Amino acid sequence: MGTTDSSRAGDARPVTGQAAPPSGLLDLLSVAAVVLNTSGQVVFWSTKAEELFGYTATEALGQYAAPLTVHEEHRDEVVKLFAEVMESGTDWAGAFPIRHKDGSTRLVEFRNMRLLDDLGDTYVLGLAADQAAVERVERDAALAMRLVSQSPVGLAILDPQLRYLAVNPALERITGQCVGDRLGRPVGEVLTYLDTDPEARLRRVLETGESVVDRDIVCHPPGDPDHEHAWSVSYYRLEDSGGRVLGLAYSVIDVTERHRAAAEATQARQRLALIARASASVGTTLDLETTACELAEVVVPALADVAAVDVLDSALDGRTASHDGPARFRALAVSASHATEAVRAADPPGALATYDTDRLITQCVRTRKPVLLPHTSRADLERIARHGEAAAHLAAAGVHSYLAVPLLARGEVLGALDLKRTRNRAPFDDDDLFLAWELAGRAAVCIDNARGYQAQRHAALTLQRSLLPEPPSHVPGLEVACRYQPAGVTSEIGGDWYDAIPLRGDKTALVVGDVMGSGITAAATMGQLRSAARAFAELALPPAEALRHLDHLTEGAEQTITTCIYCVYDPGRGECEICLAGHLPPALMRPGRPALLLDLPTGAPLGVGGVPFEATTIPFGPGDELVLYTDGLVETRSEPIDARLRTLLDALTATRDRDLQDSCDRILRMLRPPGGDDDVALLIARARP
Repeated sequence: MGTTDSSRAGDARPVTGQAAPPSGLLDLLSVAAVVLNTSGQVVFWSTKAEELFGYTATEALGQYAAPLTVHEEHRDEVVKLFAEVMESGTDWAGAFPIRHKDGSTRLVEFRNMRLLDDLGDTYVLGLAADQAAVERVERDAALAMRLVSQSPVGLAILDPQLRYLAVNPALERITGQCVGDRLGRPVGEVLTYLDTDPEARLRRVLETGESVVDRDIVCHPPGDPDHEHAWSVSYYRLEDSGGRVLGLAYSVIDVTERHRAAAEATQARQRLALIARASASVGTTLDLETTACELAEVVVPALADVAAVDVLDSALDGRTASHDGPARFRALAVSASHATEAVRAADPPGALATYDTDRLITQCVRTRKPVLLPHTSRADLERIARHGEAAAHLAAAGVHSYLAVPLLARGEVLGALDLKRTRNRAPFDDDDLFLAWELAGRAAVCIDNARGYQAQRHAALTLQRSLLPEPPSHVPGLEVACRYQPAGVTSEIGGDWYDAIPLRGDKTALVVGDVMGSGITAAATMGQLRSAARAFAELALPPAEALRHLDHLTEGAEQTITTCIYCVYDPGRGECEICLAGHLPPALMRPGRPALLLDLPTGAPLGVGGVPFEATTIPFGPGDELVLYTDGLVETRSEPIDARLRTLLDALTATRDRDLQDSCDRILRMLRPPGGDDDVALLIARARP
């Protein structure tokens, strides 16, 4: 171990006016003291000499030392050594066999020196200790020094003022600080790279004597400030055999590899958990924007501080993406783990933005390869952002690492997942790239499914709307308002329709139907039934007869289970003939009365076949209102149908005497806000003079 130089200022133990407690080393050696005069007689004899030689002071004082303590064959040599010390004043040190009082022979370590008193008389002082005890102490010290110097564990010894006294080579290697940077200096001046306060913790150990064992510390030591290291540190108070506090020692074990392995294992588990979470939470609907938001939210903050999902405008339109030139993106989602200016640099969801060919996101989708920048410069931010102002926002937000991966599904590039780090100080690495690639690949399939579904849904909605008639501008004795509301974006378009058909004799046929199923097939079937119903109406068939023909028309055909309500209003007679084919009953409102549901024979849906239909005629005079609707208006998963029908009647009563167009809108808002699971057809007819 390195040791201090006692001549250096501040290295020596401070001296006070009080006596210091004794050291235990001399007690451990049991050093005896004997003084001889010039004749070789014993004039002083210590208590330890009694223990070492076996003679009491009374037995030894005044006796010649050589005959008393040395075997006869060694006396000449002893006399010669005694004379040399007395005459020349040269000290003598060595081991010599002595005779114990009990007759045994013992090897004793001697230190002999000449003394001079104030009268000019000379004496010889002999300090003696059992050589076995001396060798044991020397052996223990040598072993300790060898273990300390060759130990892979870093060791340091501090004095009671917590200044460095010694440091072994392992600690130099672990921390990257040499002995000269430590010896004599307080620990607080040396360990400045630790986030914690080591001096306070060491002071507590010194005061209480309670050791601290295997305390984990993570830091960036002076020898390797660019990388994180992990140490297991222990603190111990040092005491002698008498309990006197000598100082403090601490040990440092480098567990960086274990720490990194544990961190990598934890990170691997977190990545697997993230993939599992993404599999469960991304693509829960067939809505494009929702799917993009789910992807952006699942990667924040687990993978990035800011995430954006941008889709090529050509992919949304079904066009083939260009392989060169600028790229035009539609922003679908932006997510951030905290309030940051980096969000201001992103394109807002729904916006269209064009990125030049030198931009990294453009290169990502053109090459179909990820773009990884572990450390971004200001020039890199200029290539990440769409324009200079956005680059300034990224710089202000502290964006220091960037990753973009393409969204690839079924061989087609759809867009890109854009990731940035601000608070997370670790740069993106290859493991992050692999994880982002995996997440983007899974999400891209969901986005492609949503894109395909929305394209199909748009086609079905376009077909549905094209097949719905415009209400006639003038119907004798009748005011009519109609509405069609498609299902939410996550549901397919159904086959609901309405119709108001002028007939001969100023009569009017009112029809509302609902084809079971969804999609383009349901819309096409709806168009066929609506056309057939118009044709049967033109033949002036009664409602029951018209439904019978429709039922016969749909027998045996695919997807033709349809509910329908067919009414014929005759203003001359002031009555309305109504027939149901498995449909919900219409609601009737008369002036001054609450709305009610008509109790009519339900009948069987169209397509069942062989079931007769029964029509009912009701009075229908000026001011009366008849409300026809499909089940999408009143059926929900959370409320029973009876409760919903009561809600409908309450809403109708609340809209009495209003403009019919306004009444339709208010009823839809009250009963069925946008986003429902089923489409709705609604028709309100009011008799007028």
